[in-house]
Amino acid sequence: MRFIFKTDYAQDVALAKHGGHRFWYGLLGLALLAAPWALPDYWLSQLTFICIYGVVGLGLMLLSGYTGLFSIGHAAFLGVGAYTEAWLQARGWPFPLSMVVAALLSAAVGAVVGLPALRVKGVYLGIATLAFGFIVEEGLARWESVTGGNAGKSVGSLTGFGWTADTATSFYFVCLVVVVGSTLLVLNLLRSPTGRAFVAVRDSEISAQSMGIHLARTKTLSFALSAALAGLGGALYAHQLRFISPDQFGILQSVDLLLMVVVGGLGSIHGVFFGAAFLITLPQLIALGKDVLPAAIGQAAGLQPFVYGLVLVAFVLFEPMGLYGRWLKVRTYLQLFPFYRAGLFKRQRSFQKSDRVK
Repeated sequence: MRFIFKTDYAQDVALAKHGGHRFWYGLLGLALLAAPWALPDYWLSQLTFICIYGVVGLGLMLLSGYTGLFSIGHAAFLGVGAYTEAWLQARGWPFPLSMVVAALLSAAVGAVVGLPALRVKGVYLGIATLAFGFIVEEGLARWESVTGGNAGKSVGSLTGFGWTADTATSFYFVCLVVVVGSTLLVLNLLRSPTGRAFVAVRDSEISAQSMGIHLARTKTLSFALSAALAGLGGALYAHQLRFISPDQFGILQSVDLLLMVVVGGLGSIHGVFFGAAFLITLPQLIALGKDVLPAAIGQAAGLQPFVYGLVLVAFVLFEPMGLYGRWLKVRTYLQLFPFYRAGLFKRQRSFQKSDRVK
């Protein structure tokens, strides 16, 4: 068991708490840099998807995991970013500028959508964001002159300043840079007064307001930042798929994103990437399971949404801390063995239960 004795402020705010963190994160960085030469193209593509969903998940985690505001229409921000990027790239904008504009436009839309959060919360806020998702999906289908309507829109390679990311390896490195930059941005934001205000609003709006936190400004800012990251991820998503259509940004995509942060572990940056990896892996596990299950079940329509819903309910009921929470328990067990106590995490679990009832 490792005990960390903090003797100065710099040690308290450092991203890596001890040498073990620096070693393992450094090893992970080297593995990610070597991935294009060690993995076949298919698995490199899956790793690229994890990076893209990681960027989107960071935004949704900021909103739901750290501010306590749930969105069931988050795919709409993904769609705004994707279509903005496709439209600007077709007109020759370099990718750094087009992605920034996609993120800013998504942030502006997110700030507008965040206004209902000033008056409603919980299930009512979820319904409001769900309605927004339907409006955006329908708008993308109807605005044919810009979006191509239901026929969809082709997206070219990512280009800018005379350079084109026309290979899987080059595009993977672009996504890797974006996801690392976004992660550092969110980590530093959470250590700032703004990030602490997000957490205070999540824990108790009355207490936060009594400490001088402006609720309206904090909630709107959280929505805008979350939407900006979703728009940034949407820009990468469009280039990865090379083709976008309105049905890719509907309610099922929003449920997938919500599933990602809940299964990964709400209130955890690590949980974003656990959830993204799970979201990419689950369809392949379902496809493998179809060969084993009886034909009446394996070939049934709607099997994948059913499994997704089942997984989401199972994690909410039995492991509210998600995959990252499970990893923490396993790590603590190994560190304390043979002195591990069975009820070590009981207080956190009872808090989560009382929170759900409330």
